[in-house]
Amino acid sequence: MTREDGSGVTVVLITAPDTEVGERLGRALVGERLAACVNIVPGVTSLYRWDGEVQRSGEVLLLVKSTVDAFERLRDRVKELHPYDVPEIIDLPVRRGEARYLEWVREGVGSEA
Repeated sequence: MTREDGSGVTVVLITAPDTEVGERLGRALVGERLAACVNIVPGVTSLYRWDGEVQRSGEVLLLVKSTVDAFERLRDRVKELHPYDVPEIIDLPVRRGEARYLEWVREGVGSEA
């Protein structure tokens, strides 16, 4: 029986400086079974405060489909690979979704990661 309630599935938001870094992160996460899927959204403009000043940067946004159980390993791996001193890694648990897709995500994230 498939579950529509999203139990255990999460979307992790990660920004990266460019598509090359985003693809490197995404390939590592999917390849190591820490994520079932990574979407790379180009053309993001980020405004933020850093070193006491408002900064503006072009970035890409990664939408990472994973599981709650894999989040800590995913976060640690991103911190190892990411060029930023303080990378954005935000966990947004999924409340509901298409049951077969949610099952696919759960199956795509393996404990052998």
